[in-house]
Amino acid sequence: MIRALLAASRPKTLPAALVPVWVGTALAWRLEGAFSLVLATCTLASAVLIQIGTNFFNDVIDFRKGADTSGRIGPVRVTASGLLAPRVVFLMGAVALVLAALAAWPLVLARGWPILAIGLPSLYFAFGYTGGPWPLAYRGLGEVFVILFFGLVAVAGTVFVQTGGWPPQAWLLGVQVGCLSTALIAINNLRDADGDRVAGKRTLAVRFGTEWARREVAVLLWLPLVVGLAWIPLGLVGAALAPLILVPGVWMLSRRILRHPPGRWLNKALALASLILVSFAALFHIGLRW
Repeated sequence: MIRALLAASRPKTLPAALVPVWVGTALAWRLEGAFSLVLATCTLASAVLIQIGTNFFNDVIDFRKGADTSGRIGPVRVTASGLLAPRVVFLMGAVALVLAALAAWPLVLARGWPILAIGLPSLYFAFGYTGGPWPLAYRGLGEVFVILFFGLVAVAGTVFVQTGGWPPQAWLLGVQVGCLSTALIAINNLRDADGDRVAGKRTLAVRFGTEWARREVAVLLWLPLVVGLAWIPLGLVGAALAPLILVPGVWMLSRRILRHPPGRWLNKALALASLILVSFAALFHIGLRW
């Protein structure tokens, strides 16, 4: 059971929760010299638990709606494969969100109502991404959700937790991280487009077709590096230049996605995109020291 729960938590997706907190904390230190280990730990714990809760809900809700079947080419889903009962997966999603709320309470005490304004919608959309009366993923709004909550909100919110302010640099960094995180869901949707179409899951890949979706992924991979050049006039040259080390990897991945039809190979592409996201965080952090 423990192994099945670990699979349902989808560890390979957790960089999307870890990276915004990592780079946001590093940026806060660079701008203000501010760093609280307690607040950083609570922020990270809450973000990761929300991501895990989202993954649990996604596993069971997609199964109930017919989006996950035995014919899917992505990784095995524990509910669809019968490894865990739907009620167990759903309950674990709820538990993850309760723990996320508890982890965030010190942030509320430290920074007040803005944390509630960020946290409450984040908790709801962990379920509302695929569930509820208006599921975002089924309306083609998955990418919008990710770039907002795993990019702009997560990064700027982390900086706010550390500094008490909302510097414009945080929003720039949020765009970069948001695009790279959104590339993960875009690759996922490209891979699953055929099954999603049958299940009525109207992702952007379903709405506009796989050719459009392939170009979307390429744009999401390249845009953070291009936008990052804006760090130069802001006086953080290293933050602009260090991530450019990723150019060969981004070129290789985007080229293959543009030239090859969707298939099982996109599972490896997804892993590579996740590696690019983590590598971006490391290189950006190093660049802040230049």
